[in-house]
Amino acid sequence: MRLRTAKRPGGVGGRPLTMRRSRTRKILLNATGLLVFALAVFPVFWMASTAFKPNTEIFSTTPKPFPVDPTLEHFDFVLNGRIAEVSFWEYFRNSALLAIATVLVSGLLALMAATAVARFRFRFRTTFLVMLIVVQMVPLEALVIPLFLDLKTLDLLNSLGGLTLVYIGFAVPFAIWMLRGFVAAVPRELEEAAAIDGAGPVRTFFTVMLPLVAPGLVATSIFSFITAWNEFIFAYTFLNDQDKYTLPIMLQFFFGRSGNAWGPIMAASTLLTIPVIAFFLLVQRRMVSGLTAGAVKG
Repeated sequence: MRLRTAKRPGGVGGRPLTMRRSRTRKILLNATGLLVFALAVFPVFWMASTAFKPNTEIFSTTPKPFPVDPTLEHFDFVLNGRIAEVSFWEYFRNSALLAIATVLVSGLLALMAATAVARFRFRFRTTFLVMLIVVQMVPLEALVIPLFLDLKTLDLLNSLGGLTLVYIGFAVPFAIWMLRGFVAAVPRELEEAAAIDGAGPVRTFFTVMLPLVAPGLVATSIFSFITAWNEFIFAYTFLNDQDKYTLPIMLQFFFGRSGNAWGPIMAASTLLTIPVIAFFLLVQRRMVSGLTAGAVKG
């Protein structure tokens, strides 16, 4: 008796048809990704390209993507000139101090708070976590007047220290919420094993907990750095002296009633993005190396 083999749906060409559909779907997804990438990168590319163009090319009626006769005059004007009687490097110093202080202090506070929330059970713990989300939902513009009055009461207006406290307050809630997941993911057995080996709480924290939480700490530090580096409204509202202004405030001096200096604007904006990229590339390796460092080293 001869048995017949059941045919699969689609016959012999079913598998090639499925492969063609999978390949077409992959091509469409890749094309969509490239389109989104191009739309996101194009403004940055145009900014950097315009920074190297002379004024004749910037205001030309036929714009070109690349500078025909590249020049560094705009960068020289920004770096070596005095913008509103203050040099570029003074603005850079103020922004760097604010960003570094915000990253260090907010990271330390958020890590301690996230460890307490993830490892201990206490009253109003859930309420505290919910309030962290609620704080993130409040528009920052709505806090300008209340924070202005608070800093005025504390006599911290027109000071980089007062502005640093504001930036830390913006960065800490998000950092706590993100680090809480990283701390909760660390097995308690690792801490118990370190305690059995004779390690105290402080040594256990730095040798076991910190390396495993490092990727989350790096991610929050990037957010904190960008928040402090690019912020404009609060810095422009709370600071009065030009020698305390930051780089985002410096850009508004290139805008005038008679016209805008687009060359220096693009050059200064390009310089403004370089530290952010450098900071990300610097901490990216720490993010990857910290993923398994605490679990491998015994």
